[in-house]
This record gives sequence, C-alpha cells and structure tokens, in this order.
Amino acid sequence: MFNALILTQNDDGLASAQVTQISDADLPAGDVTVAVEYTTVNYKDGLCLSPKGGGLVRNYPHVGGIDFAGTVEASDDPRYKPGDKVVLTGWRVGEVHWGGYAQKARVRADWLVPLPAGLSTRDAMAVGTAGFTAMLAVMALENHGLKQGDGPVLVTGAAGGVGSVAVAILAALGHQVAAVTGRPETSDYLTSLGATQIVPRDDLNETVKRPLETETWAGCVDAVGGAMLARVLGQMKYGASVAAVGLAGGAGLPATVVPFLLRGVNLLGIDSVMQPYAGRQAAWARIAQDLPMEKLASMITPATLSDLPALGADILKGQVKGRVVVDVNA
Repeated sequence: MFNALILTQNDDGLASAQVTQISDADLPAGDVTVAVEYTTVNYKDGLCLSPKGGGLVRNYPHVGGIDFAGTVEASDDPRYKPGDKVVLTGWRVGEVHWGGYAQKARVRADWLVPLPAGLSTRDAMAVGTAGFTAMLAVMALENHGLKQGDGPVLVTGAAGGVGSVAVAILAALGHQVAAVTGRPETSDYLTSLGATQIVPRDDLNETVKRPLETETWAGCVDAVGGAMLARVLGQMKYGASVAAVGLAGGAGLPATVVPFLLRGVNLLGIDSVMQPYAGRQAAWARIAQDLPMEKLASMITPATLSDLPALGADILKGQVKGRVVVDVNA
C-alpha cells in the first residue's frame, strides 16, 4: 500500500481531495511503473484540484499531478529498466490520466524522458512543466534569431513558475531581462534571478491605443496573453519574436495585424503538453546545461501531498511565487 491524493466526487457533483492509501492494483494500465519521488504544482494542477475539476478531469476517482520525477520500479518496455531515473511532463497526465500526486505512477513509456545527467529528481521538479515550457520558449526565440546583445528581453508574469525560470535562463545566457510583475514585493526576488529591469504590470495592462509604439523589446516570453500580449506586440523591435506560453490574462487577443505587417514581428506558440520526444530531450539537455542550479534554490517552496489542496487554490489566485516542489514520501 502507498499514499495518493485521491480526488473523489461528492453527491453534489463537486470534488474534494484526501490523502488515501491505495495499492498497485488500483493504478491504471501502462508500460512502466515509477516510484515517484517528487512532483510539483502548476496552474493546470490547481484547476484539476478545484471542486469542478477545471473542466480537465474526466472521471473520478482521480489522481492529479501533471509532472513527476522518480525511479523506474517495473517496466515492460526495453527502453527503461528498474533503477532508471525518469521525468514526465505533459501528455495530459494528471488530467485525463492518473498523475504524480501519489507515491507510485503507472504510465506509457512514450511519455517518459530519461533524467539528464547532472539533474536530481528534485531538481527536475523544481523545473517541472513550467521550466520545461520556459526553455522551449527560449529555444524558439533563439531559433528565430534572438542573440545576446540584441537588447532587452521581456518576461511577463515573471514571478510565476514559467516566468521565474525564463528570467533565470535568459540572464544566464547573457541577455538583459525586463521582468513584468503585478506584485512589487517580488522585485528583489526577480533581481536575484537576474532581471535588470522591473516593469510594473500596470504599465502594460492598458488596452492598445496605437498599433505601433516605440521599438523596445528584442524578444518576449509571454505567460499572460490577453490585452498585455496585444500591447507588447506593438512594442517589439523589427523582426523580433514573442513566445506565447500562457493565458493568465485571458484567451482573447485584442490586437491588430499591424505589428506583423509593418515590423515583421513573430508570434510563436509554445506547446509543452504534446511536444515530441526529440524536442523534450533537447529541452531537458539545455536545462541541465543552461539553467543555473543555484538559482533554482531561491525559487523553491517545499511541500507534501497534504499541502496540495491549499496550494492548488493559491496558484489559481496568483499567490504562488516561483516553484513548489512536493516530496510525495514526506
């Protein structure tokens, strides 16, 4: 028997979570059984933990957790053997499929990635989907021409999980980083990650007044979307790119096509959920190489399985800073 945070649906149709003991026989079908060591909390996890499942959970009982890292316990796939360290992000695990909010998980081998040398399982969950997405965004900006010395790179939602890691990576690569936040108390934190400029959220929250403003940003990792993304598009330098990774500010885009037509601005969509295996390997290799591990330490809030319901509610309210690392065995 082992512990899992089980989501069950009440008679009123609302779900609640409780740490419960289950057995291997309760786990879903899959090729590989993993002894989970660490997991984390993302915005999607908060949705799944909410009373209505955020529209993501299809069936109850359910085990959430869209990320986990641990050690292979059993495998029917020749790519993995007992003792291998692995990491999983995405593939709708924790939403449609049971995820990492348990001491064991059983999944398809195709969804796993070998843990890169130099990273511990705890490091991997300090990175998690948020950091993995941030690295995919940085790689996309590089593939579209961003290089050191081009000018300041903007990161919106900078104090969140994706934003925090993006700031640290970009700074480590030698870029000037401008961090957007609506929480003034996070300024010192963002500066410690490498931000050279703090941009108050209200400076960019106004709706677009002119389709083109002064050319300011050489690149942008945008975790907000909505009106802020529309405003930022008009401030990008000629030929610069925005990597769109989130929609905390809304799914709508009240923008014009003018920045695309007159400045050659690129809007790059970043998907981490269904990212093919080769892209996952490349991103995790870059994380091991380019993300300063000492910066990770300042981002981490430790937690246990029993802390997850409250943390899920907090992240939906924008009250979680940096990265939460959950020790499922604590």
